[in-house]
Amino acid sequence: MNDSLHKDLSVYQLALGVEAPSQTVTLSPATLLSLVRAQIDLLIEQQLSATLWIKLPPGKVWSTEIVRYQSSVDNSGRIYNCQVGESKSEVGEENLTSLSCSYEHYFEVPLLPNNHLQREYFLVVLSTKFCSLIAAYRPRQNHKIGPLGKTPNNKNQPLLTITSLEHQVIQRVLDGIKQEVTSELKPIPPSDFICSTACEPALISQMLTKQLQRQNEINRRISVERIAKLQQHNQKLQTKEQLKDEYLTNVCQELRTPLTQMKTALSLLNSPTLKPHQRQRYLQMLNTQCDRQSILIAGLMTLVELEHNLETTTLELVKLADIVPGVVSTYQPVAQEKGIMLGYTIPTDLPSVLCVNGGLRQIVINLLHNSLKFTANGGRVWVRARVQGEYVILEIRDTGIGIAESEIPKIFDCFYRVRSGLIDETNGAGLGLTIVQRLLWHCGGSVNVRSKVDEGTMVIVQMKIGSTSPT
Repeated sequence: MNDSLHKDLSVYQLALGVEAPSQTVTLSPATLLSLVRAQIDLLIEQQLSATLWIKLPPGKVWSTEIVRYQSSVDNSGRIYNCQVGESKSEVGEENLTSLSCSYEHYFEVPLLPNNHLQREYFLVVLSTKFCSLIAAYRPRQNHKIGPLGKTPNNKNQPLLTITSLEHQVIQRVLDGIKQEVTSELKPIPPSDFICSTACEPALISQMLTKQLQRQNEINRRISVERIAKLQQHNQKLQTKEQLKDEYLTNVCQELRTPLTQMKTALSLLNSPTLKPHQRQRYLQMLNTQCDRQSILIAGLMTLVELEHNLETTTLELVKLADIVPGVVSTYQPVAQEKGIMLGYTIPTDLPSVLCVNGGLRQIVINLLHNSLKFTANGGRVWVRARVQGEYVILEIRDTGIGIAESEIPKIFDCFYRVRSGLIDETNGAGLGLTIVQRLLWHCGGSVNVRSKVDEGTMVIVQMKIGSTSPT
């Protein structure tokens, strides 16, 4: 055949072009697979030796059906796996490769380059008692970028499908395939291009029954998957509600503690035998607990606002050299008052990192505040940064009281405060590290802590390096 005069042929259009065309239906790939399986089931159950013309979607699940048929039937027919142009076998790369080695009646048939057939799949069954056709076409789609920057996958795209048992339809398709076979292949017996048998009514009935059975399997599987997803979703909701309840319980407990102490102090102030120094002590207690209450409420508001805004907040590029020195300078008076040596080493050529607006400053403030808070007079606190792979590593190290190994997993929990005799345990809301962790999670970073009691603590912050311009 002269390729220069070749016009693209469509098996799907050939099946539509007869006087009484079969009804076109839109099927998912899973339903199309069930039709193929139903016909293979029938051939195996009836032990029908058949010649198959196939061009099926890529993937092992499709090729397995052809291998299943070949291994279950003493077959004298042939299997022709059609390929368009110079493309490799689309059906079952590994499965059909082994089939071609073990089954002498398996052939890979190259077809002429064809834009239509590249988007089509078919299965033609030719036997003495049963002949059938399944032809499917994958329509072109205008690919649009999805919300996550991904293009839709063709794997689950619906297919326009025709199934037929009509001799006229099947023969028309075979004639079209015959025209597409290249001259490179050794001659194919003419009988393998002929649909010579009308289907026996009993076999048609059995095939329809098997198709219904296969469809029931799909429906049952879909139902099971949906139920499982609903159960999983419900479990997530329950877990979320439990965490919310625990969170609210902790909030109430934290807020109740200073209120209880304030109420106690007020009761004692009403005593008629109260001495001046006692009165002063109770007033100081009221002042301290009011401050604690204020710190707790401020911390809670910060955390709630953070969690509410994080999902809608865009990331920006920030340089550590623009943020860290300023924060360290702010804390120098605190360090000097406690006799702590505070220093930093932040190379100016460090690449920018991704973080939410104001997030890097908040991270450094919270971590530096903790280091100074838990370091005794005469200690040292220093801040360093370096590049490691695709991340910038920020280290804040101190010679403070350290943290027991058993406490390290808990320090990022809301309201958790390290127990120490060096500081007032009621000072602070216990939310600083929680906020640090949430900020880093949102920008693809992380925070880890290494510590030894009475030796000090090192907090390691890992932040992802950003591109030259924010996206």
